[in-house]
Amino acid sequence: MTTRIGWIGCGVHANEMLLPQLTRLDVELVALCDVDADRLGRTARRYGVASQDATRDWRALLARSDLDAIGVAAGPAAHHEIGLAALARGLPAFLEKPPAADAARARALAEAARRAGKPVALGFMKRYSTANRIGGNIVRGAGFGAPATFLGHYMTAPTYFEKDPDYTGFYLHHCVHYLDLVPWLMGEVVDLGVRAHELAPGKLALHVDFRFASGAIGALQMGTHQSRGTPMEWWQVTADHQRVEVRNVHEVRHYRAPPFKASRGDATLREGEDTMVWEPNLTVAANEDHKGYHALLGDFLAAVRGEPSTIPTAEDGARAMALLDRMIAGAEAGRARR
Repeated sequence: MTTRIGWIGCGVHANEMLLPQLTRLDVELVALCDVDADRLGRTARRYGVASQDATRDWRALLARSDLDAIGVAAGPAAHHEIGLAALARGLPAFLEKPPAADAARARALAEAARRAGKPVALGFMKRYSTANRIGGNIVRGAGFGAPATFLGHYMTAPTYFEKDPDYTGFYLHHCVHYLDLVPWLMGEVVDLGVRAHELAPGKLALHVDFRFASGAIGALQMGTHQSRGTPMEWWQVTADHQRVEVRNVHEVRHYRAPPFKASRGDATLREGEDTMVWEPNLTVAANEDHKGYHALLGDFLAAVRGEPSTIPTAEDGARAMALLDRMIAGAEAGRARR
């Protein structure tokens, strides 16, 4: 069944990352909205939306009677306000992350979604990246055992604040991703600590420590002092004689406990003890989903149709934002002590 979507927010991210993947699925893009008339017009032409179905007023879009769901990529304040209005209207919603500007508003959105009984999916696509999904399934698999440690790096460059070194965009649009991914891999976070080092204005390094409800521990480094032209992310989870690593959402390595092979005449590679490696087949790149947006949006549509789905929910968003608020407080306190 074709799902009729109204989309709010026609910026670069929506045009280059979200709408191309959405239109690969069984949807009809029936309406568009953006406050910028030129941007709205270009997007409408690109995706074949008639001019009478393109509006600068998101309330007018929500008032339509021909929508099955909406999508929003318009910034934290808009995600919260429009998300609440969509739920009041009875519409499922896909909201880019973050769901709000702070944890209190994200919690209010989660409560509204619970009361409305409508699916709200958040743009935590890291869970859906093919490599991360493989790694996550290994970690949760029966043979891996209880995770003991997490170690990760998630870097970027100071592109969020080239004119003014305000780290709000870095926290809300970058850091929040791993404050969803880490609990998805390791379970509930019961303690979080932060150390901050500002190399220069706009160049911030963070070290985030985790204690999980299981007793496992973790550490994550994030920062704005690396080029976006270099590998930006890597994570590792260990268990008892088990280790899985995902490098740059591109390569998965699963280590077990192989015996030493140097003096063995029958040395070979054995299932269940030697390292397994996965990489995408870039010669058929159209079939790959390195960033995870296609799978995420497909899972949202399944939820809209009432089918089984594992979408990151508004409740997941509230948990991630609660961790982010704690991280920001620790980071800003660390900067103030310099």
